[in-house]
Formats: sequence, C-alpha cells, structure tokens
Amino acid sequence: MVLTTDWAREHDPPTHIVKGGVVVSHGTLESPEFQRQARDFVAAASAAGKPVALLAGEDYNHFEIIETLASPYGLLGRAALELMRLPQGDAR
Repeated sequence: MVLTTDWAREHDPPTHIVKGGVVVSHGTLESPEFQRQARDFVAAASAAGKPVALLAGEDYNHFEIIETLASPYGLLGRAALELMRLPQGDAR
C-alpha cells in the first residue's frame, strides 16, 4: 500500500463517523496537534448529529491514556462500560 494524500483523506476518521455513540479522548500531556484532532473529530461527529463525548485525561500522554481502557475504574474503561450499558464499579 502506498500512503497518498487521497488515501489519507479517504481514511480520515471524521469521514467514518459510526452509527452509535462515540467517545473521543486525549491526554492533557499530548501534543497540541493530537488534542486538536480530537476536538475536530468531536465537532464532525456532533455536526453529523451523533452522540459524542470528549474526555480529557488529566496528566496522561498519548500512550498512557489508552491504558485506562484496561480498568473498569479508568477513564476510558468507565466510558466503554457506559457505552455498552454495563454495570460500572465505584469511582476510585
């Protein structure tokens, strides 16, 4: 596969907004560009009429924020359980 500008535009996340709810996140220690991309995706989902939430993980970087998905008490773990409408543990 050759990565071209056309391929990147075609596969840009805002062009593939899902049918259900969307949770977008970024860590506050991420680069301004990652944070901008997250905000832009939220704006695109919102403009498309999709339920969307933006979560900012305080003091997390780009790699650490995803680790919160592994715990039902983590920022993204709680969000995932909520999207699936599954019971959540108490907040810690």
